[in-house]
Amino acid sequence: MQTPSELRYSSDHEWAKLEGDRVRVGITDYAQDALGDVVFVDLPKVGATLSVGGVLGEVESTKSVSEIYAPVAGTVAVVNTALSTSPELVNSDPYGEGWICEITTSSSGDFDAMLDAAAYEALTTN
Repeated sequence: MQTPSELRYSSDHEWAKLEGDRVRVGITDYAQDALGDVVFVDLPKVGATLSVGGVLGEVESTKSVSEIYAPVAGTVAVVNTALSTSPELVNSDPYGEGWICEITTSSSGDFDAMLDAAAYEALTTN
């Protein structure tokens, strides 16, 4: 499993990358592997206000449907519309082209409180 050290992670298996006042969000390599082949991604609405731990969308795979949770509070600024026609990007490139959305946040506190790569790896190997 890949766990890039420059990202932060939630215990619900989302990753986050801070870029200025925005946080790019996706699901981890561990999560996509557990889900199996992703066939649909329910993206959040641009402009939606999210709280930490709130549902921002869903990922449907050949095995199950799983909710995606917001790792930071803020407003959805951009969604990855490529997932509408190519949901398999979540499987093939979870940390790149398979990102879900970007959230504009007013504080980096939520991001800073997330797990670093070592802590996330410890969570997923126990």
